[in-house]
Amino acid sequence: MIHTTVSTYRNAYSGLSRSTWLLSLVMLINRSGTMVVPFMTLYLTSPKMGYSVGQAGIVFGLFGLGAFSGAYLGGKLTDRIGFYPVQLITLTGGGILFFVLGQMKSYSLICLFTYFLSFINEAFRPANSTAIAFYSKEENRTRSYALNRLAINMGWAVGSGLGGLLAKINYELLFWVDGSTNIMAAILLWIYLKPINFKISSNKKEHFSPVVSAYKDKTYLLFILFTMLFASCFFQLFTNMPVFFKKELHFSEPLIGLLLAANGIIIAIVEMVLIYKLEGKRKSIHYISIGIFLVGVFFLLLNIPGIVPALAFVLIITVTIGEILAMPFMNSFWISRTQTGNRGQYAALYTMAWSAAQTIGPVSGAQIADHFGFIWLWGIAGTLCLLVALLFRQLIRKS
Repeated sequence: MIHTTVSTYRNAYSGLSRSTWLLSLVMLINRSGTMVVPFMTLYLTSPKMGYSVGQAGIVFGLFGLGAFSGAYLGGKLTDRIGFYPVQLITLTGGGILFFVLGQMKSYSLICLFTYFLSFINEAFRPANSTAIAFYSKEENRTRSYALNRLAINMGWAVGSGLGGLLAKINYELLFWVDGSTNIMAAILLWIYLKPINFKISSNKKEHFSPVVSAYKDKTYLLFILFTMLFASCFFQLFTNMPVFFKKELHFSEPLIGLLLAANGIIIAIVEMVLIYKLEGKRKSIHYISIGIFLVGVFFLLLNIPGIVPALAFVLIITVTIGEILAMPFMNSFWISRTQTGNRGQYAALYTMAWSAAQTIGPVSGAQIADHFGFIWLWGIAGTLCLLVALLFRQLIRKS
């Protein structure tokens, strides 16, 4: 049994390129400083800052707006100058802006620099996604993205757990650590991943087929719409759910950090092996719809009265399994429709869907929680996820 398990894990991680591993290491270092986003709402609503949940939601809305526009520009630049310089510039710029944002105290300046920070940070994502596609093979592409997600979630686990402890001391420490890991990731990328000669026509096989615009791919545009609706709900986990845990369930910051960290730890243990077992067995949309369904169930179960830490942990397991099924296969779906010359466009649209959700989700969720209570928020989010799961099932026929 032990030998079989070890063999399964070894096979799940084998065959991936050195550059894919390096990109994931860059992401791991970068995400190990992910502390500002999960604790931003708590920071803004803390006695020291004194802003309301609604005001914090507006800040997150600006974060999403900056991310949306940054993703668009990042995709354009990736197709024009290549993924290497875009990643290097955005990691460095994002690190500097984290330092600056941590020093801002007035609400208007917090809003302004939150927008700038998210603009630069999100321009990184289309370039990074395109780099993973470039350095992976078709038969292991989903696993390559899963490895990148593994790095993100291991970093998330470290960042959330440590962030809860630092937040107890001083919230401003979160900005310094987050900015430092951005710059460390940029240095690693600069030293170990050398730039390539970027040419759109580098793949000769694609000379025989015209490059199709992602904005004319109707099936993909439906996929983007459904993804945005789902992501608007999913972002409640990292914005309004910590506030719910704190204000309604009276959990401490370290406990909230541990619950958020559990999400990353479970992904680190389970995702690569599960993707290895499932990859190529069914269409990507099939797994996406099941995953979104589980996320919807999670939100509805948050309305169970008297949630204790043990039950909260069980709920985190539920949403994490849903995330594991949905996210890697979303990446697999969009990359399967691309060519070298339009990969930045497809990556940008996918990133923009999540960025738009960062505007729609936290703002609307915060306003619903403020005016009607968290019961309504979780009911709406859960029902919408179940509906989106059904819409994805319909998309199977078009894909």
